[in-house]
Amino acid sequence: MESHDDVSRIQKRYTLTLINPSSRYLSLAFSVVVVAVLTAVATIVYRQGDDTAWRIMLVMPVLLATQYIDSLFIRNKEISKSLHMALFGNSIWLLTAAAGLGAAYILGKPEISYFYIAEGMFLLASFRIGIFTTTLGASLRKAWLVCFLQPVAIFLAITPADMWVPALTDPAALLVGAAFLVITTAWSRWTDRAGMPNVKSTHRLIQAYLFSVSRNDPSEVESIIEEQSSPSRVSTTQIRLNTGGDGRDFRIVLPDIHPGPYHPVGGSNIPYLIYKNLDSSAMVMHSISDHSLNLPSQTEVKNYLSSLSHGAVVGEGARCAEPVTVQVNKARAAGLLFGKTAVLCLSLSPHGMEDIPLHIRNEIEQFSKSRGFDGVLAVDCHNAMGEGLSDADSADLLAASKSALDALRNREAHDLEFGYANSDDMGLDAPDLALGGIGILCLRINGKKFFLGWADANNMENGVREEIVKRFSDSGRELIEICTSDTHYSTGVRNRNGYYQLGIVSKAAEIAGWYLDVAKRAEAGIKPASFEVLEHVVSAKVMGPGIFRDYSRAVDRSMVITKIVMAGCAGLFLLSLL
Repeated sequence: MESHDDVSRIQKRYTLTLINPSSRYLSLAFSVVVVAVLTAVATIVYRQGDDTAWRIMLVMPVLLATQYIDSLFIRNKEISKSLHMALFGNSIWLLTAAAGLGAAYILGKPEISYFYIAEGMFLLASFRIGIFTTTLGASLRKAWLVCFLQPVAIFLAITPADMWVPALTDPAALLVGAAFLVITTAWSRWTDRAGMPNVKSTHRLIQAYLFSVSRNDPSEVESIIEEQSSPSRVSTTQIRLNTGGDGRDFRIVLPDIHPGPYHPVGGSNIPYLIYKNLDSSAMVMHSISDHSLNLPSQTEVKNYLSSLSHGAVVGEGARCAEPVTVQVNKARAAGLLFGKTAVLCLSLSPHGMEDIPLHIRNEIEQFSKSRGFDGVLAVDCHNAMGEGLSDADSADLLAASKSALDALRNREAHDLEFGYANSDDMGLDAPDLALGGIGILCLRINGKKFFLGWADANNMENGVREEIVKRFSDSGRELIEICTSDTHYSTGVRNRNGYYQLGIVSKAAEIAGWYLDVAKRAEAGIKPASFEVLEHVVSAKVMGPGIFRDYSRAVDRSMVITKIVMAGCAGLFLLSLL
């Protein structure tokens, strides 16, 4: 549970990356407007001047030039980050000027002091130190070198020359400005060291994350993660269905590897890569696992994929039992049986839940052994959005699983036939569906057809599964379950979750139609088959729970420091208004 809580806390911070506009052009346009308004306020209200138009025409080239120069000091010289920084920084300056006006009005001051324009300049310089050091990859020394460039240039452009010296040598402005600069410098040092000793530099971690997302280059963040990852024995179980002579082959794959941590890093796209590795004839299920089993790098992904062909056959046959489904309150367990190996698909849909905790898997596996099963593939269907599993739901899920296993054990075995089809030739282009698309397995057992659905997606919108089940039922078909791969290929989306779950963009009725079309092709290709149960174990580096604990603590401590410093800065700012 600690690992899951750590991941959840980190994910909650993702929304902080959504503050800036989605386009650099928006930031450019807004920053132009903000600086124009600031210039007008400084000219008309603070100076009672009549040269507003001239000052605006003068300051705009200064703004654009300093934005470009700023980009030269930013890692990879990304102009977009310079534009975002200019927007937020100059907005702080404008708010400072507005606060000065408000204070003068409320306190009944006889005149409006130009002190607040100078104070805003120092606040912008302080803000730039923080941004340059935390997210833009500059050292503290370089940040100090460049922090005054834009603020001073804009100040000189909007202020008459005869006011430069008096405004910039005002003791109150210098004192308050120096205080903000010192506080920001200290804040930068403290937050960078917030994760020590295990996280050597919080800022480097943040910068590596932003670089991987903005440049689609995971190399730096993978090197950081891999340093702290440790080798582990990782197992993968496959149910291989084969029609014999014509060589048709299909696999249900349950890797212990958990997709993640996020695209494009490590095993974020591992379900699709396994799917392609198996000739696009597979369903890569989401095992009961957590993010501690993320592969940290592309190197580890390649090593893992190359090992899939070395599995050992631990069971085989040509007969299996009819599926069973057991519902206990909100919990549901759908079971398949291949020889003495069971497959359990676990879900709370339409109520939803987060990843099923490992203790449930352990108890299911122990129970299956006591009932004489050779093994059980416990699948987390991941087909509805929800919170962490409650104790009551956990108990119900275990009860449903045990009942399903008992029911399977007493079922008569029959000859196995199967057909499989996927959406590869349908041209689906949905942002809530990853590269593997959707697939349907059709099993004919004892003369009856049963369908199992799969999607390469990160969870499902609540109610989508039920719409698909209804569409199948209306057409006279029995859908055992719909499972998703929990891919993290589609992370980085600008919403609260950071991804699109299947059904949040595509319509439920449309998705149900896709599945029904694929199901018709799957049942048209039904042929007699045999099965093999394959298992293989490989040594691979995984992230482990310690990384998420360390990263979560680093981020949490940084946020605590930031809140304290912001409270202090707010107090200082309010004092300056008096």
